[in-house]
Amino acid sequence: MVSSQAREIILARGHPNITAKHKTTFEITKDPYVTLRGDCIIAVSASKAAYDLSWEFKQLVKNEDTLVIFKLEVESFTWTVRGYGSEKMTLTDVRSMVFRKSQYVCPRTVMIKADASACNVPREILPLLKNPNAIIRITLEAFRQ
Repeated sequence: MVSSQAREIILARGHPNITAKHKTTFEITKDPYVTLRGDCIIAVSASKAAYDLSWEFKQLVKNEDTLVIFKLEVESFTWTVRGYGSEKMTLTDVRSMVFRKSQYVCPRTVMIKADASACNVPREILPLLKNPNAIIRITLEAFRQ
């Protein structure tokens, strides 16, 4: 039986090229770098990608009635985004996770109908996300409604 809630903890780092300007998505990647073109990426060197999420979390997220909460913590700052799962999610990408305002789903997608994107990251957090020494803690929670 699938639990009605699951939690994942991901550790990541900042990078000088993080700009957090994308209007419809944000992404975290296991890659240790980002180019300036990667304006949706908000953290690098992540400890998990979509593929690495637990079976319990994946089962919950593969349902449109599941609320997904993304919480990023760096130093004293917290940024929270809410969205939903989808039965179309495969969660098979081995390098990254993408969180989308739209309903588009690909192997990297972990959240759709998000209430924020990279451009909504509070600007006071951005210098920390650009710091390669910053330790970024990400908590993903899924709740079946």
